[in-house]
Amino acid sequence: MKTNNFLIVLMLAVASVSFSQEAKYQLSSHILDVTKGEPAPNVKISLSKQKDNGKWLAVDEKYTDSNGRIKDFLKEDKGVNHHGIYKLTYYVEPYFTKLNQSSFYPFIEVVFEIKDDKHYHVPITLSPFGYSTYRGN
Repeated sequence: MKTNNFLIVLMLAVASVSFSQEAKYQLSSHILDVTKGEPAPNVKISLSKQKDNGKWLAVDEKYTDSNGRIKDFLKEDKGVNHHGIYKLTYYVEPYFTKLNQSSFYPFIEVVFEIKDDKHYHVPITLSPFGYSTYRGN
């Protein structure tokens, strides 16, 4: 009986360490297609950072999940500072093409500044002929 209890405690300890070491990310995004009232899945979003000379450096590129979200831009690591000016580019033309809709925007660029170590959520609400963005949480 003592062996079984020890194994259970050991398994719980391993599981709690695994969960507590889950990676955290400073930046996320979300696309909501307001014409459908649904998330926009499988949309490519690229992240760039502005260098001191004003040019853009590609940082990452991902596709939205089935809920229209990307949760894992800019992994938080000890001693890493992500402060700076960033640009998210939402490649929406293929999304609308797949829906057999014409769109005014082949892509959308949203530029913003990270000034601290807080989490930043940059969503867009999207339609074929308009979009809106804001600082979410």
